[in-house]
Order: sequence, then C-alpha cells, then structure tokens
Amino acid sequence: MRSSRLCHPAWILAFACLLPLAAGAQGAKTSSAVEMARQADQLKPGQWLWAPQIAPQGPLLVFVDLSKQLATVYRNGVRIGVSTVSTGKPGHETPTGVFTILQKDARHRSSTYHNAPMPYQQRLTWDGVALHAGGLPGYPESHGCVHLPYEFAKALFAATGRTTTVVIAGDSAHPVTTGAGAVLAPAAVATATPAGDFWEPGRSPSGPLTIVMSRSDQALSVLRNGIEIGRSAARNASGDDATHVLVLGNDKDGRQVWTYAGVSGHDAEAGRVLDEATRNLVHIPPAFYDKVSPLLATGTTLLVTQAPLSAGETGAALTVMSGAR
Repeated sequence: MRSSRLCHPAWILAFACLLPLAAGAQGAKTSSAVEMARQADQLKPGQWLWAPQIAPQGPLLVFVDLSKQLATVYRNGVRIGVSTVSTGKPGHETPTGVFTILQKDARHRSSTYHNAPMPYQQRLTWDGVALHAGGLPGYPESHGCVHLPYEFAKALFAATGRTTTVVIAGDSAHPVTTGAGAVLAPAAVATATPAGDFWEPGRSPSGPLTIVMSRSDQALSVLRNGIEIGRSAARNASGDDATHVLVLGNDKDGRQVWTYAGVSGHDAEAGRVLDEATRNLVHIPPAFYDKVSPLLATGTTLLVTQAPLSAGETGAALTVMSGAR
C-alpha cells in the first residue's frame, strides 16, 4: 500500500535518497551500554549508533523524542541504537502516542508526491505517518513522518517486525521544556468506551498488549492490537510523578521481568529491572489482575503517566497502539 500522506515534495525526497549514502559513514558502532550512552549525547544531524550485540534477544521498543529529535531503540529494555531524526514541521506535527508497525516496505514509493521514494518505510498510521530514510537537516522538516539516516533505517527495518511498539513523545517546538519523558501527558488516551471498569477481551482476540496506568485517574487501561479490552481501578501509592515505559522480557533464567526503557529524562534507569518494593506500591483488584495475567507475554508494554485516561474538557485525544486493520 502506498502512503496517502508524505513528508516532502518529490524532488526533495528523491535527492534525500542520495544523501544517506554519505550519511551512512556517519554511523558508529559501540560495544557497551556505557559507551552507547556517552556517544548518544554527542550525535550531530545525520549521525547514529547501532549496537544490537549489547542485547541480542528480547522484545524491541522504538522511542522517538520529538524534543531532542532523537530515536532510541531498546531491546529487552536495553538501549541498542540511537539516531538523529527529523520529524514534522509546524503545521504538520508528528503525532505523539503509542503505535505499532502496521506495514513494512523497503522500496516504498509515495502515491501523493509523484512516486517519490521512501526507503525502508515502516508505517505507523494508515493516513501516512511512518518511519523511513529521509532528509536530516538538524531540525523538524517533514510533513509528519520520522526521517532516519539511510543505513540506520535499513538496520532498524531488519530488526523490527509487524506489531513492534513505537512510542512518540515530546514537542519539537519546545525542545528545552518538554524533553522530560512526557510520553502521554498532557493528552488523553483515545477511547470510545465510557469510563468504568470492564473486561471484554473478545473485542480484540489477538495482537500486542499495552497497559497504560494513569496516576491522576488511579486507573489502568488494557489495550490489545490498539483496541481497549479492559479497564480497572489501580491505586498507585508512589509519590513519583514522572512518566515511565517498561517492557516485559525475560531474565537470564527465563523468568518474566519488567524492564525500564530509559526514555528522555530518565536515561539512567534504562535496563533496570522493576523491583519488588515498587511493584508493591501498585494495587490492582485481584479479580481483574487474574484476567489480565494470562495475557502478559514477552513484549508487553507498560506506560505509567500522570495523564488522564479519559479526555476531559482540556484533554485532547491521543492514539494509543494504532493497530492494524
């Protein structure tokens, strides 16, 4: 399928596809998580890091920080890649939220801008927002897509699968004040379901699971393949008001563990396993937990936020896990 929305006039995109050949030389490899963190803070436009050997197995999560114009790739909660990006310019802002990769096409071409190439395209929405190789001037210049360096886009394309989770957060217009890991706030989770506890797994029988926990509502929402299948009260006694992203993976003994992805503003927690003391601060009705627990699988994503689950008078709808049709 071709995009109905694209990020550049055709001649710019066509030219951009030649640029990555030079930009590829700006990629770097590293052998440790510590070195990855050090180099990530020094990247210039068009530069990137890729070190999949740091965490060779486990679920993949892509975090795009609009404020810093960076994309970070985590595997099993460990950072394995970082790249500079160019996202939507004013009037064509890249949407924030939690998405899944709906479609992959290494040789994709636009149906809107004269068949212009979009190498290594990974679609996030059906109206044309995608990850793909493109121009990287050092500031937001696209019409909503996330531009990546050519070689990084190629490596990421090979590593992801359909249903890989992509989190987009921040505000490219205010890079100084909005880079503190605000994954969901201040927008609200889009849902057509009235507030209140319910459990209807039949609404979406299969697909990737995401759990969004709201401290302001003291509630959580369970989404599968982008469709809300359950909601319940969830008391969070933690005094922490930051936003966190966790991925369910496996430890060296094969046991399931929640691992933090070090989103912008919380880099130090990347790869840290959720401890028992923190788990005990969250109280979910046992009957509801017993329903959700069998669905928890490697790759399940948990987002903890101050944002409300239901759109109020000041809350704007946010796409959460834009699932495949």
